[in-house]
Amino acid sequence: MDETFIQLENSLDYIFRDKILLTTALTHRSVGRNNNERLEYLGDALLGFVIAETVYKRFPQASEGELTRLRASLVKGETLAEQAKNIDLGQYIKLGSGELKSGGWRRNSILANTFEAIIGAIYLDSEFDTCSDKVLALYEPLLKNISPDKLSKDPKTRLQEYLQAHKHSLPNYKIIMEEGEAHAKKFFISCEINELGMDVQAEGRSKRAAEQAAAQEVLDILKI
Repeated sequence: MDETFIQLENSLDYIFRDKILLTTALTHRSVGRNNNERLEYLGDALLGFVIAETVYKRFPQASEGELTRLRASLVKGETLAEQAKNIDLGQYIKLGSGELKSGGWRRNSILANTFEAIIGAIYLDSEFDTCSDKVLALYEPLLKNISPDKLSKDPKTRLQEYLQAHKHSLPNYKIIMEEGEAHAKKFFISCEINELGMDVQAEGRSKRAAEQAAAQEVLDILKI
């Protein structure tokens, strides 16, 4: 086993019995057919369940909406990428030449997907309880500091609730332009609110990120 993989196992506090599972979990689709996409699918489902069960038990008074937002904040791409960075996962990912040249090991989407694949691999290499324990150990710093009271709603939700409260129609988000290669696209989005005479533009690395940025711009203008 490569010495760097041993370091990763130390960071995970888990030793793989089947080293091929770990190798597959670290192999991006740009390398070839034997990649981590199936493990990513499995890890995504496992993470979603473990985190959903955890917040359900930790916050017995939280509403369904609050639990949904708590779970979403813990399994969204940005959070998964941060979890990957905490264990220096990027340096272990196997990438094709194109992704390697473009710095794919630093890209949040690749880091997040690989983190999910690692969780899927741990499950297949052990059993559910061990996998759950590892997820909770990795997430413990976040879980210590999260609660429904501290969790703020995302800009699009806050803007929608403000407009509904004031009996305005909902904003209209439109893609103005896309630029960049497929692996590094940038999206330019407009947020139109006709009743307020507003047409605000913002950009992001994904459509969702650009829409959230545009909504935040509107909130800033409205001083909400």
